[in-house]
Amino acid sequence: MGVEDKVNSSLRLVLYDGDDLVTGKPIYKAKTFNNVKTDATADQLYAIANALAALQERPLSNIERRDTSNIHQA
Repeated sequence: MGVEDKVNSSLRLVLYDGDDLVTGKPIYKAKTFNNVKTDATADQLYAIANALAALQERPLSNIERRDTSNIHQA
């Protein structure tokens, strides 16, 4: 049986940057914050993301968490 050990987490804010003038499709920019505690809950990250989004010039479109794990045998 395999066991997962989280070794790194990051928080990524996806911000809306307007629409492409040619295609009309939305353009998004992302800001990534590394070294997030691996045991942080979704509620904690949501609160932090909204606090950081209030400091941005662009409106918040999405919040993403990216985890890196080592998987090994138990």
